[in-house]
Amino acid sequence: MSIDNSSATTIAHVLSEALPYIRKFQGKTIVIKYGGNAMTDDVLKNGFARDIVLLKLVGLNPVVVHGGGPQIGNLLKRIGKESEFIGGMRVTDKETMDVVEMVLGGQVNKEIVALLNSHGAKAVGLTGKDGALISAKKMAFSHQAEGMDAPEIIDIGHVGEVTNIDTSIIDMLIHGDFIPVIAPIGLGKNGESYNINADLVAGKLAEELDAEKLILLTNTTGLLDKKDQLLTGLSVSRVDELIADGTIHGGMLPKIRCALEAVANNVCSAHIIDGRIEHAVMLELFTDEGIGTLIFGDCAEESHDYDE
Repeated sequence: MSIDNSSATTIAHVLSEALPYIRKFQGKTIVIKYGGNAMTDDVLKNGFARDIVLLKLVGLNPVVVHGGGPQIGNLLKRIGKESEFIGGMRVTDKETMDVVEMVLGGQVNKEIVALLNSHGAKAVGLTGKDGALISAKKMAFSHQAEGMDAPEIIDIGHVGEVTNIDTSIIDMLIHGDFIPVIAPIGLGKNGESYNINADLVAGKLAEELDAEKLILLTNTTGLLDKKDQLLTGLSVSRVDELIADGTIHGGMLPKIRCALEAVANNVCSAHIIDGRIEHAVMLELFTDEGIGTLIFGDCAEESHDYDE
């Protein structure tokens, strides 16, 4: 099949634009949180897999952390159990935790691994329980409903927070030329399992691996200002201002705080990108404009390229 001159020029331009970024990030670790529409649409799933395999082939070290909320909800519905949420957190009793482990550690994790391998990678699936990767404790959860004078402490079951990450198994896989794919299930000190927010696991893992970048795939364009314009190239101080003036609020706040904590702990930059766009990861990493919101830390070489 022949390519017309216009298409050939465009392809050459794209490849040329990517070259300095490939050179810059060779040997660097990139932690990607995979979730949302990118996990449920076949075209987007294949695009994501090809992006991750390409990163590995050109010398980067991608580490994937995935969610799976819709898949968990679907299986719970099939077995006749209602999903219950309080303050955006899934109430996770023992039976629900069994389903979470089955879906995240089994179905979803293995599907991602198989997809990456089908595109030529060597991917290995893990949960946080493998190799004592993620140590966790029960999350202390408080909730204040409208009309309440003070928040109440609520037991939402096997929902955890990270207490420690032992990256030795991840380091071993990276150096063995494998792509780690991690389900966000943590191990308690008495052997109990905990369901942990995938954004939080990705952020903590990026910190412990001294990652160059943390990338969070979402179902939104990125961080928008009050006129719905995309904001990017943000310093930590600028993000703090946007939180204070109410520009950042609601469901975006936890992701932003996760990103802020990562860049405060030596991750050079965090990206919140739209996973509904095909090849979103590659477009954000290897093009001059990118497609999402970038928050840079002190170690980010590209920080001088952006105006605050």
